[in-house]
Formats: sequence, C-alpha cells, structure tokens
Amino acid sequence: MNNNLLFDFTVDKAAKTVFITREFDADLSLVWDAFTKAEILDQWVAPKPFISKTKFQDFKVGGRRFYAMVSPEGHERWAVQKYTSISPKTNFKLFNAFSDKDENLQLPGSDWDYTFSEQKGTTKVSIIIYNESLARMEKMIEMGFTEGFKMSMDNLDKLLAPR
Repeated sequence: MNNNLLFDFTVDKAAKTVFITREFDADLSLVWDAFTKAEILDQWVAPKPFISKTKFQDFKVGGRRFYAMVSPEGHERWAVQKYTSISPKTNFKLFNAFSDKDENLQLPGSDWDYTFSEQKGTTKVSIIIYNESLARMEKMIEMGFTEGFKMSMDNLDKLLAPR
C-alpha cells in the first residue's frame, strides 16, 4: 500500500462547503465502481463499527440510492442520494438528504460533486460538498462527519489494496 497518497479535507464554513481530495493506489475503473455500485459501496462507506445497507440503487441521471447507516445496536440512519449528472468514469453529481425509513426527505440537503482522474495507476477523487444551510453543515461536522469520512476512505483503501 502506498502511504504517500494525497488526502486533503477542508471545511469552508463561509462557503458552506467541504472540499475533499483523495488519491487511491488503484486504477480508475476500480475506484469508479467502488463509488457507484451499491454492492461495493456497502463494503466500505460506513465508518466502523457502523455498516451500510443499500435498500436500492439506480445509478443513472434521475435515479437514486436509498440507504441506511446501521449502528451495532441496529439503529438505522436513512438517506437518499438523487443522481443529477453522470459523465462515466470522470464525474457524477448528486443531491443527498437524510430521510426516514419511508424515504421522506429531511431537508435541507447537500449537493455532492465527484470528479475522478487517473495518472500512472493512481486515481484521484475530488469531492465538493455544498450545503444548503450552514446549520446543516455544522450539524454534520458535529455528528462526526470529518472523522467518519476519513475512516470510510481508509476502509476503501483496504478494500482496494489486494487488487
């Protein structure tokens, strides 16, 4: 595993935006699949000891992913991602909002913009998360989003390592 990979995580409260750049020691196709296929996403996206459970996913413009982060005690925190733009293997955008188990959204939400690029077997993923509300962004950060996201990225590193 390459330990010299870039990982930058910046929170800009004034802009209500989180900027994340992360490199992976894997080819673009593998990393793209890890971010876009539910059966792979569920293996890494939840920070331990939580697990991710996708109820359904339709990865296409206008499609959505409905999933839960599940605690060791079985508590489910549901969310919906609605895909707004997809350029295969280079970029996708989605609107993310928490919801209840019946998919009723808890607004406001956030817009996520993922960009993928590869150079010499290393794939860089740049993520911009724009929050409609500063209060929502602060609540996410307060709930451990920064630490949890970093743990998720480490999970993905481990999942990609043997490939």
